Amino acid sequence: MRLPQSISQSLSIRVIPLITLTLLAAMLPVYAGAATRQLTCTPSPMRFGAVPIGQSETQIVVLTNTGTTSVTVTANNTTGSEFSVSNPTLPLTLSAGQSVSVNVTFSPTTTGWALGSSTFTSTASNPQLQLQFGGTGAKTAGVTASPSSLSFGQITVGSSSTLPVVLTNTRSFNVTLSALQLSGAGFSVSGAAFPVTLSAGQSITLNLTFTPLSASTSSGSAFVTGPSLNVPLNGTGTVTTAGQLTITPSSVNFGNVSVGTTETQPITMSATGSSVTVSSDASSSAQFVLNGASLPFTIAAGQSLSFNVAFTPQNSGTVSGSLSFTSNASTSQTVESLTGDGTTQTYSVNLYWNASTDVSGYNVYRSTASNGTYAKINTALDPSTAYTDNGVAAGATYYYEATAVNSSGQESALSTPPVVAVIP
Repeated sequence: MRLPQSISQSLSIRVIPLITLTLLAAMLPVYAGAATRQLTCTPSPMRFGAVPIGQSETQIVVLTNTGTTSVTVTANNTTGSEFSVSNPTLPLTLSAGQSVSVNVTFSPTTTGWALGSSTFTSTASNPQLQLQFGGTGAKTAGVTASPSSLSFGQITVGSSSTLPVVLTNTRSFNVTLSALQLSGAGFSVSGAAFPVTLSAGQSITLNLTFTPLSASTSSGSAFVTGPSLNVPLNGTGTVTTAGQLTITPSSVNFGNVSVGTTETQPITMSATGSSVTVSSDASSSAQFVLNGASLPFTIAAGQSLSFNVAFTPQNSGTVSGSLSFTSNASTSQTVESLTGDGTTQTYSVNLYWNASTDVSGYNVYRSTASNGTYAKINTALDPSTAYTDNGVAAGATYYYEATAVNSSGQESALSTPPVVAVIP
């Protein structure tokens, strides 16, 4: 009776490897097809940071036709109500090696983790390309980045451009930045060693560098773990000579400007070599503002545009600042130096009166109310019939009366009625 049991066990053991081999054979074609996708997207997947409710974060995804034949993107379907995709006009045909940039925006309406995806339908060898993305809705931003995203513009392959970003702890307690994770080809970072702990209100500066590896658009991000802060990055490598942006004069001195008033000075921006598109501007001080510019704007090669820079000092003293312009010029950041002196308007009151007989001099009295207490403001007996009060403040009203003093030192009563002086 033992022989049949032995045969039964032997048959059972031999069936298992046959099933395993069949499953592996079925999986191989699927893996090979995924590895030879003609239409690709970078970055993929896409990770957003912790974004406060009511705000949004936008990243760029680059669709690329890596094949040798053209591809037509016919449709896109996005899931996830808190995500939106700004599609190019469809259908869109990409020739071999061509890329297109698409903006993906995360606008959380509730706190917590959110997921979404975007599926691009095309005539590529992989007709369905899916991009997955996720982000976190937050009540407030614990750590902020300034600027919130970096665009390096066009950088010639073989060269590089570095831009700073300042991370600030807005909490009332310490926050630890555990690590920084970079994504995207050609991006690197320097300026801080992680982990690092920021006390309340403390900031650190990171230097992000873009060194394009090829003549193409690169998109990525600098993701700071801990506060889940994401700084989107993008730049374009080019083999063509980028235009040059110059500003004249190279620096502007506004001179003396009264506090609370505004003085303007003209600047001229010129493009040489090729056209230059100025995408944004930033002022290091709210007291300096660029007027008359609608960004972005393009300056044709050999042409110029003029604008006014306004200076409105808030306090007395010297103010130094700058305007930084981001463009696709050979130097992505062009800086205009600015300086000015805020001055406070001073006022004085000149008083005159008729001479009296048999007097040695006069005293001048001042009050801030017509029926108030009058105090003598001259330090010594005034032998003349005039006096200048330099101790007045803007916006105040003063009342003045005078007395005469004879040679015996006797002082007359206060003159009436008082003289009223209203200071602007």
